[in-house]
Amino acid sequence: MGKSLRKPGLFLNFLATACIGLFAVPVASKSAHGRVTELNGIPFYVSDIAVSQILDLPVSLSKDLGESDVDVFPLTIISSDTSTFTGKELNQTITEFMRKDDVFSPSFLEVTYVSYNGESGNPSIEKDLAHLQRKGKKDARLLVSPEYSSSHHAGAATARLTQNIPNGPYFASTKTGKIFKAYRLYGDTNLAFLEPAISDEEGEIKRLMATSESVLGRSIAVPSRLYSTPTPQKPLAGLRLGVKDIYHVKGIATSGGNRAYYSLYGAQNATGSAIQRLIDQGAVFVGKMGTVQFANGDEPTADWVDFHCPFNARGDGYLDPSGSSTGPGAGMGAYEWLDIAVGSDTGGSMRGPAGANGLFGNRPTVGAVDLDHVIPLCSGLDTAGVFARSAELWSRVAHAWYQDFDAYHSYPKTIWYPEASFTPEAINNSHASALIEKFVADVEVFLGTTRTRVDLDTQWNATRPANVTTTLEDMLHYTYGTLITVYQWLNLGRSFFKDYSEAHDGRTPYINPNPLLRWHLGQQSGSSGFDEAWHNKTIFYDWWNAAEGLGAPDNETCSKAIYVYPNSVGLIRYRDQYTSGPLAPYWGMSDSNIAVFAGVPDLVVPIGEVPYNSTKSGKVEYTPVTMSLVAARGCDLMVANMVKDMEARGILRPVATGPKLYP
Repeated sequence: MGKSLRKPGLFLNFLATACIGLFAVPVASKSAHGRVTELNGIPFYVSDIAVSQILDLPVSLSKDLGESDVDVFPLTIISSDTSTFTGKELNQTITEFMRKDDVFSPSFLEVTYVSYNGESGNPSIEKDLAHLQRKGKKDARLLVSPEYSSSHHAGAATARLTQNIPNGPYFASTKTGKIFKAYRLYGDTNLAFLEPAISDEEGEIKRLMATSESVLGRSIAVPSRLYSTPTPQKPLAGLRLGVKDIYHVKGIATSGGNRAYYSLYGAQNATGSAIQRLIDQGAVFVGKMGTVQFANGDEPTADWVDFHCPFNARGDGYLDPSGSSTGPGAGMGAYEWLDIAVGSDTGGSMRGPAGANGLFGNRPTVGAVDLDHVIPLCSGLDTAGVFARSAELWSRVAHAWYQDFDAYHSYPKTIWYPEASFTPEAINNSHASALIEKFVADVEVFLGTTRTRVDLDTQWNATRPANVTTTLEDMLHYTYGTLITVYQWLNLGRSFFKDYSEAHDGRTPYINPNPLLRWHLGQQSGSSGFDEAWHNKTIFYDWWNAAEGLGAPDNETCSKAIYVYPNSVGLIRYRDQYTSGPLAPYWGMSDSNIAVFAGVPDLVVPIGEVPYNSTKSGKVEYTPVTMSLVAARGCDLMVANMVKDMEARGILRPVATGPKLYP
């Protein structure tokens, strides 16, 4: 699926443009072979790729450091442009490092290298600065770059670096002086990740092998935030990025939540455009994250067979994390060290986890970014979204990622309010209803308008095309289910079964119960069922996006209106609930399907949390309440600007990680 915002064609057009790279020729998998060490009980991964080297390493220092059992020592790099580097500047720098970075700690002051980058011809080091006292340890060592000609008066040793490197914590070899990046290892206790990864410093990705795995999951290596500084060219510099495991990344195998697929196709030979664009903008890829198998709709207890369902950190820790972008949503709700995570949305796979985990998460305009080298559910419905814990960060990523849209700073003056979605029967939680009403009232004040009550069925019946006589529900009831089941069987399942059988003496691959049922349904519906479903979807698409429709565009505000509806409303659904069997995806028509059929953006925003009596912890816990904001096609950046401004006004708030959004 490309950038074009034109309506996709029918079934035969899809077959002619099957997903690029879906079954890419595998390449040799590259693995990082660094080492794991500890500083004050915190595990670190020491990269095996040198980023610089200390020349002229003092013999006494090398000998002293080499007396330990390990052959690397912790090192801090500090650059200064002042004529005299003072103890005050040192302390201020260390304090700032501690504030900004979760990788740096005083343990890295074992050796400190001060590099001069100013214009003065004769910089100096404050007297006695070399005696950096650290609690419980002998004096730390100070190295300085050759520009500090008077450094011998301060007791510092002069040394050179082969390559200037950013400020921050590193490890260096006692034998060669080679310098390696420091990565802090965090345990994936919520099982959000499938494959940790690390950069090879040359634009390629490697599987991370050396991690401190435990029964609670493998570890993820994250680099120091001090290594990266955002610029206009790289606005996402340093943001740690997790990616749903349906996106191909060069050098890493893709599983799609299926073990047979992972082993059959191996490491991929290309990175999809959607992920590459984020990396090019400075985001740091740290690993693949869990997905419902092939982006379908698995239930945690009933259907997750090949892999274990990630854990939702909210409430008592045993709520359903939703799907299919399950790992990205659960990881963002659990890990402060993870900044953003990419998922996908075809029928709700971003918006469901955003609601369940209390995050900012979106389904963009169809075609907002290219979806080459991605396992498809249904081309023409598939979209790529991102999770964040603040409107400001989500907005920043949206602007960097969705580059083909104009950024409007004037906002709609109409709020479509589907009254039936806000009734006590629909929400069934008085605490949630109060939060939702306050939010809508705040949006009215923010936009300087009042809500306009609307009923989707009534609007359809009054304005539908003259040649259409059916109700909205009757026309669209089987549409979504038919489109995804037929398309994925023909563009994924059929070839996968064939390839696997040829490689395994006629055997068939294992498929989880839910996608297996859906593929069977897809075989039964076939191309004729697909064409009829796509025809019905197109009728709705044209009706909604027409100049007089509810999704009409506007020259000044991009979208004539904002359509608001509740997303998560305090309903408690535990991950250990059994179901009667795999569920067919015949979901009918609801507010959440508007964006699916009309191809418009739908952003979920957290607005609060409500209490519930947990049957797991035996205590009162809290679960998120979220709202959806729907705009006209191509108005994604207007929405991004709007929610950022709403956060600045206090209408929206950043959320924390862990059991509560607002602890």
